[in-house]
Amino acid sequence: MSSALPPSSGAAPRAAAMPSAAAAAPLRLYPLLLAALLGTMAMMAYVAVIGPAVRRLGLPEWVAGLSVTAGGIFWMLLARAWGRASDRAGRKPVLLVGLGVFALTYLGMALGVDLALRGALGGVAVVALLIVTRALVGAFYAAVPPTAAAVIADHTPPASRGVVMAKLGSANALGMVAGPAAAGWLASRDLGLALYAAAALPAIAFVLIALRLPARAPVAAPAGGPGGKGGIGLWDARLRLPVLTAFIAMASVAVAQVSVGFFAIDRFGLREEEGARVAGLALTAVGCALILSQQLVMRLRGVPPLRWVWVGALISGLGFLSVFWIHSQAALLAAYGCAAFGMGFIFPTFQAMAANAVQAHEQGAAAGNLSAAQGLGMVLGPLIGTLVYRLAPGAPYALVGAALLTLSLSVALRPR
Repeated sequence: MSSALPPSSGAAPRAAAMPSAAAAAPLRLYPLLLAALLGTMAMMAYVAVIGPAVRRLGLPEWVAGLSVTAGGIFWMLLARAWGRASDRAGRKPVLLVGLGVFALTYLGMALGVDLALRGALGGVAVVALLIVTRALVGAFYAAVPPTAAAVIADHTPPASRGVVMAKLGSANALGMVAGPAAAGWLASRDLGLALYAAAALPAIAFVLIALRLPARAPVAAPAGGPGGKGGIGLWDARLRLPVLTAFIAMASVAVAQVSVGFFAIDRFGLREEEGARVAGLALTAVGCALILSQQLVMRLRGVPPLRWVWVGALISGLGFLSVFWIHSQAALLAAYGCAAFGMGFIFPTFQAMAANAVQAHEQGAAAGNLSAAQGLGMVLGPLIGTLVYRLAPGAPYALVGAALLTLSLSVALRPR
């Protein structure tokens, strides 16, 4: 897929060019993709386990919500710093620090919850443990997505970045499906075991990166050039479209995730257990559709990035908007699959657009900006979705659909 952007899209062809050393050093993708898969599985496994754990410990539901929110906030706040750190210190050291502390913190959380389930830890201590450890997990996992994207940008020519970013996106999408499924299966047998297994995943990723990812010296910033000492601003003109696209896409996904269980219960008149089952099926459809559409991005190499964005936003917007009129479970699954299919066009594309818009020494900072925008979407999306849901069960989907259709129209009409 060609990732060269037209001048109006903020791309800088000379700036996007890689150093010849990077082009000459082939990247073995599988350690990076496996590390991304395992990290995403661990992050999403917590979402599947925390509800039953909180109920088993007799804690209020807000503890689960606050711990998830804390992780998202710290991810959002530190993603840019980790990206800039990878530009200065190198990608591999930052990945190792992020994954290493991620694994250790997750292990501490698993030990604490296990002790609490055995009655050896009090309620206040468990609440503090869950919130603090999840915040630390979010803070150090925040190093992984931007640094992984920067590694790909370092080793991939601009014309191929969209294709390789789609492979990274497929690994993350598979993790989104496999993580909750495996954790839910283990949690039904032993809650503590599910958390210990989740803690082992980033440890395995750490070993993979340590042994299989080649180290590469950071690219020095040119004297007086853009993105030098001051770094890239959050609203850098070159990155405005990718950052805005990342925020809208992730906020839309977060709204859909938080709303689906409530929607299934209220629209179809289901019990809580049945609503959870439908929500799980809908999210499984999302993961499968994401993988399918990102495979398509890998194969259609000649499609310009902006076309992927507006076509993907159009498909996804129509899929979400259709939920407003849905009255059957099968139609809900189809709508979620359609929406996710469009999202699969968007996610790898804004990563490639950002990578092609900046210079070699700014790749980590640019990827950090995108990760921060996605983190903000993850924090605000559930809040907005639950507030709007009070108006009507279909209201969050109407809002998300309108936002995506507006994005599609604005990008489609953008001067070339």
